[in-house]
Amino acid sequence: MIRILLADDQPLVRAGLRTVLASDPELEVVAEAADGRAALTAAERCRPDVALLDIRMPGMDGLTAAESLRTGHPALRVMIITTFDEDRYIARALDAGVHGFLLKSGDPYELIAGIKAAMNGGTVLAPAVAHRIVRVLHGGELRDRLAARTGVQSLTPRERDVLALLGEGLSNAGIARRLHLAEGTVKIHVSAVLNKLGLTSRVQAAIYAYRAGLAG
Repeated sequence: MIRILLADDQPLVRAGLRTVLASDPELEVVAEAADGRAALTAAERCRPDVALLDIRMPGMDGLTAAESLRTGHPALRVMIITTFDEDRYIARALDAGVHGFLLKSGDPYELIAGIKAAMNGGTVLAPAVAHRIVRVLHGGELRDRLAARTGVQSLTPRERDVLALLGEGLSNAGIARRLHLAEGTVKIHVSAVLNKLGLTSRVQAAIYAYRAGLAG
């Protein structure tokens, strides 16, 4: 069972998220908070596996709470879920070492899959967030693009398909649905892609896919 701390200042939003999470028997909301300070207290009291934090909350905001949680609870998987995908929020969240940045407008299934991916050591980005990061990094040199286009030649056609979907910010579950594969098979392909290209994260893979012309 994955124990979840849910922090959002809007009761209706918390209720909606709680309903989505309750649809999966492997997930359990063990604590709720309406601001960042309450989230820190709840984390101390309940010791959740995952903290799901909104950004804009009264008092201590979600990003400040995320930074404190990452420092005080290294094993806790901290994820941001918000309506905002502005660059300054994304950059600060990634600098804080969060394990996910998801949008409330996304597919509920992607939220559940994202939590499970984070528990397995992944970093999960909503597709819109992944695209924004790639656009910010668009100023890379032509040499990087040429190297990426050469590098993908070492991949099998299926691995290139997987890399392209990593470029869209999809989770393993999302890739599995798109390619009609078992999620375990996708996990094997993702590992092969990262190993062959010398990458260490899904974010690096998304950037590589863009440079190689597989994602836009």
